[in-house]
Amino acid sequence: MSAVLDDRCARCGGAFHCGMADDGPCACTGVTLDAATLAELRQRYSGCLCLRCLTALARGESIEPSGRLSAA
Repeated sequence: MSAVLDDRCARCGGAFHCGMADDGPCACTGVTLDAATLAELRQRYSGCLCLRCLTALARGESIEPSGRLSAA
């Protein structure tokens, strides 16, 4: 059974499911971001980011997306 895509990513606007309220850990807990990136994210966005955006940021991509990312 797949999760309902009931959230919107604050960075790309794509639909995703934030698993923080689920029984298990959210997939985002497996992504490591440096302290500077986390601080900038907290200043820039008020909502959660999808796993695709978090993974891109962990690879060193810009905080601002170059365009809308396609949905996963």
